[in-house]
Parts: sequence; C-alpha cells; structure tokens
Amino acid sequence: MPELPEVETLRRGLEAAVVGRRVCSVALFGERTVRRQDPAQLVAALSGRLVSGAARWGKYLVVPLGGGAGDEGGEALVVHLRMSGQLLHVGAGAPLAHHTRAVIGLDDGSELRFVDPRTFGELFVADALEASGRPSALAALGPDPLVDGIDADRLAALAKRRRCALKTLLLDQKVLAGIGNIYADEILFRAGLRPARAACSLAPVEHGRLVAAIGEVLAAAVAARGSTLSDARYLDLGGAPGSYQEHHAVYARTGAPCLGCGTPVTRVRVAGRSAHFCRSCQA
Repeated sequence: MPELPEVETLRRGLEAAVVGRRVCSVALFGERTVRRQDPAQLVAALSGRLVSGAARWGKYLVVPLGGGAGDEGGEALVVHLRMSGQLLHVGAGAPLAHHTRAVIGLDDGSELRFVDPRTFGELFVADALEASGRPSALAALGPDPLVDGIDADRLAALAKRRRCALKTLLLDQKVLAGIGNIYADEILFRAGLRPARAACSLAPVEHGRLVAAIGEVLAAAVAARGSTLSDARYLDLGGAPGSYQEHHAVYARTGAPCLGCGTPVTRVRVAGRSAHFCRSCQA
C-alpha cells in the first residue's frame, strides 16, 4: 500500500502538473471505486471545476476544487490508493491501462487516470472542509508527521497509556497519519527500538529518538520519491518508480545481514502484521 512518502510524491506531481487545469470530462468504470456517494454526484461535482490545489493528509490526497461563475468552491476531490491503486497523469490518446477505474479529462487534453486492480481504492468529493482545508470525513486521522509535525512530548502523550506494540502504535492512523508497514519497520530500526516492544515502555530519551527517526526516514523516502516494491504497483504521477527501496535497512530483508552490525534481519508477526528488525541493533 502506498504510504505517506509515495502519496506526498503524487501530491507534488499534482501540484506541478495539474493545478490550474479545469476538468472537462469524467468517466467511471465499475462500481466499487466511488462508494461514499452516488457516482453521478461525483461526476457532477467534478465537471467544469478548476483544480485549485494539491494537499495531503496521511495517505489521502486532497485536491481542492475551484468553481466557475458564481461558485466559490469549498469542495475537494479525495483520493485513497489503498492496496493497489495508481494515480497517473497521461497525455491525450495514451492507451487505456487494464483496471482503469476513472478517467478525468483536463482542459489541456491530458488526463488523470485512477488504476486499481483490487478495487480497494476510492474517490469521493467532500463538501465539508475544515478551516485547514482538511475534509471533515478525515477528522479521525491523527497528526500527520509532515503536515502537522510531531514532537517528543506529543508522542509521549500518545504512547504513555498504550500497551500495544510500538509497530501497532505507528500503524494506527488515529495516532499518526500516513505511516504503514514499510516505514514503521524502517523508523523503528533507525530509532533502535524493537517493533514488539510495548509503546508505554519508552523512556523520554527513546521518545526523542523515535520522533527523530520518523522525521529522518520520511524525509529521506520523500526525497527518493517513495518505495517501489517488486510488484511495481507504486508509480509516481508520470509512471516512474521510486528508489527508496534501495535504501531499506530491514523491510523485506529477512535473513540478510543488518546494514549496521551484520546480524541477520529477523521477521516476526506483531498483532497480525509482519515486522522486520535487527536483534542486535534494536532493543
């Protein structure tokens, strides 16, 4: 599943290539991609609208919509890729990929295409935006480490009464928005903390290490335009892969030598999810 760095890469792509364009046409294929509202309502809400910005909260893309005459906007297209979704910006006449679920035509002849083999992803137009621009439908999300920031005191407050594993805490989108399986493993390795350790067991100095690791790993992954794994499901807006997978220290490296000490990387199950770590470098 694309995580914060991958979705942030897509957001930056939208900001560079699509903001300022007007929607000329909307075509939907299949039924599952638009499920929070009637598909015809989404088509009507998008048609003729100006793409006026590109934002992100956690793993959600939020695309504010400007209006035409007499329309002051106040709505946004929300996109969640989930397990297998791709958002691509293509030129006029580009062949239609298999599993394309939505095509949004723009006034320069280009198209935004949503491709999703497993149909877990979704599109919807939100019309209730908070002052920050975040849709009220996303109000349950916790702070976004890049948008909202996170410091050691805030993390300590979030973790101090949580007996769940550290990895479970990082994956809880109501605690921190945007971190998934890949980056939780990488963050915990950089912080020197084991994924199965109880969240409430951290000392103040460890809160500081964890916050620093969150910022460092996510920033490095964004700079590398995200991680494209062997299934090649994640691609950026132009269809190019990311490169942060070349820098993974532990994720999907079971049995390979730790990059820090040479100890074989271990894979375990933590609350039903796989977790990769070094038994020597993480305590």
